[in-house]
Amino acid sequence: MILYNVGEITALPAAAAMMAVEHGLGYESQVIKTEEGGRLCFVVFLFCLWQDKDRTILILLLLGMIGSLSRRLIMKKTPLYENHLNLSAKMIDFGGWLLPVEYTKIMEEHRQVRDAAGLFDVSHMGEIIIRGRDAGSFLQELLTNDISKAANHKVIYSPICYDNGGVVDDLLIYKFSDDYYLLVANASNTDKDFDWIKEHLKGDVEAVNASHLWGQLAMQGPLAEPILQECTDFPLRDIRFFTFAPEVMVSGVKAIISRTGYTGEDGFEIYVPAERVSMVWESLLEKGTTKGLVPVGLGARDTLRFEAALPLYGHELSPEITPLEAGLDHFVKLNKDSFIGKEALVRQHTQGLQRKLAGFEMVGRGIPRHGYDIMDDANRIGFVTSGSHSPTLGKNIGMAMLDIGYCQPGTEFDVIIRNRPVRARTVELPFYRKKYKK
Repeated sequence: MILYNVGEITALPAAAAMMAVEHGLGYESQVIKTEEGGRLCFVVFLFCLWQDKDRTILILLLLGMIGSLSRRLIMKKTPLYENHLNLSAKMIDFGGWLLPVEYTKIMEEHRQVRDAAGLFDVSHMGEIIIRGRDAGSFLQELLTNDISKAANHKVIYSPICYDNGGVVDDLLIYKFSDDYYLLVANASNTDKDFDWIKEHLKGDVEAVNASHLWGQLAMQGPLAEPILQECTDFPLRDIRFFTFAPEVMVSGVKAIISRTGYTGEDGFEIYVPAERVSMVWESLLEKGTTKGLVPVGLGARDTLRFEAALPLYGHELSPEITPLEAGLDHFVKLNKDSFIGKEALVRQHTQGLQRKLAGFEMVGRGIPRHGYDIMDDANRIGFVTSGSHSPTLGKNIGMAMLDIGYCQPGTEFDVIIRNRPVRARTVELPFYRKKYKK
């Protein structure tokens, strides 16, 4: 018996059922509603009555195609999905979202961001509003960082932790006022973060998941400022590093613009209403193409952030990895009165870290990948958190969670690549010197 998801629209289940009847298959179907109100049909095929091997293989291949299409139908899409298709982007599943991994080639897009500018669709990121008289004190208890002295229109980076010190997520916090904040969450964590926040709400505070209301673009690269400046009268030089302007007209659309970045280059984030983001995307590309602006997918976004040694949740941060182990000490204020996870992090700091994030480069031939074991003789001393070929450096490099005794630059060990030990050595982070305008 095989349970197969054959789609959310009636045509696909009907076609599958007709195919079953035509070939003498018993089947049973049931239509249920998804959380989004869509239709999902499961068809159970009983193959006990059918002995034709060749036709069985053919039907299974057809069902695989139907299943692949159905998965695409029920995956989340940003408001720019059609724009990406029009640019012939290669689309992939990224945490349940159908997103562009590349438009041309990852290496080309990577270099264009380093040399000129790239435009990213990051509308899958989550936006959670925290508002109310006690919003600031609530966030002070939730975050590991200290926001008590942050000025209005400041952006603060901070992990949020479980009681054991593991990381729920790492967030950007936009402070509009003492009683109004916008939290930007990793896309795959948005619902989890929102549930965590609601579970710990106290005082006069309201939390609102406003993710569906926003489209978000990121323009990154040394030419980002002059290109974006052509689309707005607002003096972008006034937006300093990790600050934002709450009301800026961009291509005729009111936007929030911040200056943080996730590539190691200067750049901006542009938040606009979801229904207007397509128009802004097209306008920016139209204005910027002659100056070197290109659309950039998730592939280059990852290699760019990786060269700059910026953490990615699920790799350098997770429920099993604390922010201290990830080298984010600067964003963990152990002198605060209290925050969730403080007791565990104070204990870890006092006792000393047993492992820590470190950078390495390959000595032997091979590309390290996430999850690969790292060995010293027969001893497992860590694992790769991120690894790739660096387009900028021309080397195969990685970040790893290593036993503390192996973190000193120059220390050698083996990365197990396809069951084969390949020599590597630790190096200082970051691999690429960041070029932010501070």
